[in-house]
Amino acid sequence: MDYVKQEKTPAQRHPFVDLPALDNDKETLILSREKHSFILMNRYPYNAGHLLILPYREVPDLEDLSDEELLCFTKTTLKAKRLLAKALNPNGFNIGINLGEAAGAGVPKHLHQHVVPRWSGDTNFMPVLGSTRVLPQSLEAMWEHLSQTLKSGI
Repeated sequence: MDYVKQEKTPAQRHPFVDLPALDNDKETLILSREKHSFILMNRYPYNAGHLLILPYREVPDLEDLSDEELLCFTKTTLKAKRLLAKALNPNGFNIGINLGEAAGAGVPKHLHQHVVPRWSGDTNFMPVLGSTRVLPQSLEAMWEHLSQTLKSGI
């Protein structure tokens, strides 16, 4: 409801740029900070546990990353996948990047990768008929669960 009710105004900057500078990972939903990229929970997830991998530097395409940044981005994606596998035990994953507005990139100037846990039979009538998603756990509770899983080691 927060998303639906919020005032729609064009942002001067994208929140992905400012989030890492903030000091409260729980509030910003950041789960892990690596050297060149970070793991962020999607505030408007497609599925419970939907994570985003973002480089700190704002770039529109994989080709704009240095070799070191690209390696970190890939390793951070694998870390997110391992985290979700341990914490949520999904049957599979959707992992992908939308490059450019025509491909569905909501923020075309800031590269980000989606890591979405999937379970057999997790598609139900709500998204099909009502354009609505049902999540079994609040974002805050999911952040706590994933954060504790990270602390226990993956």
